[in-house]
Amino acid sequence: MLIAFNKPYGVLCQFTDRSAPPRRTLAEFGLPADVYPAGRLDFDSEGLLLLTDDGALAHRLTDPRHKRSKTYWVQVEGAPQPEQLRALRDGVTLNDGPTAPAQARLLDAAPSLWPRDPPVRMRKTVPDAWLELAISEGRNRQVRRMTAAVGLPTLRLVRVAVADHGLDGLRPGTWRSIDIRPGA
Repeated sequence: MLIAFNKPYGVLCQFTDRSAPPRRTLAEFGLPADVYPAGRLDFDSEGLLLLTDDGALAHRLTDPRHKRSKTYWVQVEGAPQPEQLRALRDGVTLNDGPTAPAQARLLDAAPSLWPRDPPVRMRKTVPDAWLELAISEGRNRQVRRMTAAVGLPTLRLVRVAVADHGLDGLRPGTWRSIDIRPGA
């Protein structure tokens, strides 16, 4: 079984939370029993999270050796310059080493997304822009660290695709089953 879930902002990628006060978890969204996340999506990130009950499938989707691309729409603070986009495409050096090259492009306009709750903090005197960034690694908070490394702090981060699986109109907090094809 493979599930596509649009994880809302402020939800943990797990079914329980022992912190006080407890945070929102996947348990509140009526997901099928015995599925677990194939990969992670930060508490303060939104978008596509794949869940499965098949360990081998989870491994194929998440192991970096399989080079599954993950695509994000990233709202950044600042006006991206060609050299900043080139640095993302070439790979940037983070405190845990250099990243693999990414696909990075400036989006012409803000993508059509649902409103975030709470809204993104905006400053009237600082411009913002949207990037599309695709990576095949999965380091902790990698996209946020990459954009910060080139001088473009992330304001909002939405994962829109993992390999050939996309959000395809899923609203936040909703999910659907995906037909599993051989080699998925």
